[in-house]
Amino acid sequence: MFSNSMQRLGDRFRQAVQMSFGDECPFDEQWIKPCNDPRFGDYQFNGALPLAKSLKKKPRDIAETLAAAVELGDISAPPEIAGPGFLNIRLTDAYLAEALTSIPAEQADSEYDRLGLQFDDETETVVVDMSSPNLAKEMHVGHLRSTVIGESVARILEFAGHTVERVNHVGDWGTQFGMLITQLRDVNPQVISDPDSLAIGDLEAFYVEAKKAFDGSKDFADRARQAVVQLQSGDEETLAVWRAFCNESLRHCHAIYDLLRISKLVDRGESFYNEQLAATVQELTDAGMVETSDGAECIFLDDFKNRDGNPLPMIVRKSDGGFNYSATDLAAVRHRLRVIGATRLIYVVGIPQQQHFAMLFAAIRKSGWAGSNVRLEHLAFGSMLGADGKPFKTRDGGTVKLKNLLEEAVQAARTAIDERQGDDDDRALSESQKQAISEAVGLGAVKYADLTHSLTTDYRFDMKQMLSFEGNTAPYMLYAYARIRSIGRKAGIDFDTLPSDAPITIEHDSEVALAKMIARFPEVISQIVRDLRPNVLTEYLYELSKAFSRFYDRRHGVRITDAEPESTRMSRLRLCQITARTIKSGLYLLGIDTIEQM
Repeated sequence: MFSNSMQRLGDRFRQAVQMSFGDECPFDEQWIKPCNDPRFGDYQFNGALPLAKSLKKKPRDIAETLAAAVELGDISAPPEIAGPGFLNIRLTDAYLAEALTSIPAEQADSEYDRLGLQFDDETETVVVDMSSPNLAKEMHVGHLRSTVIGESVARILEFAGHTVERVNHVGDWGTQFGMLITQLRDVNPQVISDPDSLAIGDLEAFYVEAKKAFDGSKDFADRARQAVVQLQSGDEETLAVWRAFCNESLRHCHAIYDLLRISKLVDRGESFYNEQLAATVQELTDAGMVETSDGAECIFLDDFKNRDGNPLPMIVRKSDGGFNYSATDLAAVRHRLRVIGATRLIYVVGIPQQQHFAMLFAAIRKSGWAGSNVRLEHLAFGSMLGADGKPFKTRDGGTVKLKNLLEEAVQAARTAIDERQGDDDDRALSESQKQAISEAVGLGAVKYADLTHSLTTDYRFDMKQMLSFEGNTAPYMLYAYARIRSIGRKAGIDFDTLPSDAPITIEHDSEVALAKMIARFPEVISQIVRDLRPNVLTEYLYELSKAFSRFYDRRHGVRITDAEPESTRMSRLRLCQITARTIKSGLYLLGIDTIEQM
């Protein structure tokens, strides 16, 4: 079984600590870490220093005791003591060979190639709140990060065995819909009798025209306000027009989702919780959490103050009796905990909403709805900027439509591919192949560039850099995968049918380095499941591809397709195959499709 080396080391050291210092002695899995410098080993145990404080012993003495007690003979060489009490651990070639040989063949009917990985039996039901556009307008570049990050996090959690529901908390309710309904009635009157006939080519233009009419005509504005009243009171004709508009808006959204290969998103907008708002606020009122302030119903929470140092209210019902987005978010949490049964709620929303989610989570904790077994997480992210470092805008200062941006990326990828392939290239590609490659490279470049950055930092959207075949980019990774697949074709081997029981031997330095990188894959996935940082995976894939390049290099690496004897050739081809599978699996978890030829 392909297992997590850090986890195995942690289990062995936990046993050694308990055997040496008693079952009640504290232990932290975080005491096992990868070595920063491979010259000193592969992993390091850093627990001697914190144990010294609780045991009142010298760290060096604790390290010596544990080095003698820990049983690592089947995993590593004997640990070496360094500094004040660090234990350096170096995996053996035999352990690496056994770990990689144990990787089973890919299951053809499985959505994920887990490479035989086994995760904890304690799985969770997770809700990932992501994307969440406003249906009054078309999706713009501001929705890219939430969509791409949310999808990657959801895939990684599913890969680890958790049940994940991706929720698209769309803005489909509010006063602006009175304006839009009135515009529909004026310019598309047939929608009243035939809602399914509605088709709007440009949502953005439609919104602009509706806003223009609202601002320029008192009659239109009065009818729009009346439409809001009709909508909220449940007037069936108004609801039918509203549903038609929402469905048409969602059609535009899902055209983007289809392009981005996002297929499991559940549309559950603000309107879904409309009938739950009164009961939600009443329950919090009965719990003594809601107070009336200036006519509004509010929740006041410890540690939240305004600039003047006064308590900061979380308004759940306005003075006019209307509920606001805080009430909707509270109702959504209530539904996700009680109906869906989630134990982990992840909100993929930009940094500007940090205070809102901090207050929301504090209110949920105070209400008692979420026990200690429930995790509430705001996965905050920075902004996507233009190549000049300024807010991403069109040349005339407008908002960039996400559809246009993605189409531009695909076209730019097509241009780059055409430039790389000359007219006399033996590997001439068909038109359909070029289009498939352009989509994979262009869309992959946008996603990878987004995910390769630390979530909380802003980053510059630089199409030229994203499409570079050098550095930590999607084109580089896609090319690395395609190159490995071509090695199999050159060797006359179908990697997909390569015997999974062919033994792997690890001898050359480049083989050792590659094997160690492959063996890190389980711990990388476990880290992301815990910390929700997809950039850890992009960095890992880049390092893995560089390790393979050294392995494949004729001067610094080994011979592969013509290696002798045959057992060595098969071993190295299996290393190629497993590397390709790891890259493909990793890219899939980032939401990126691989291609067999470039």
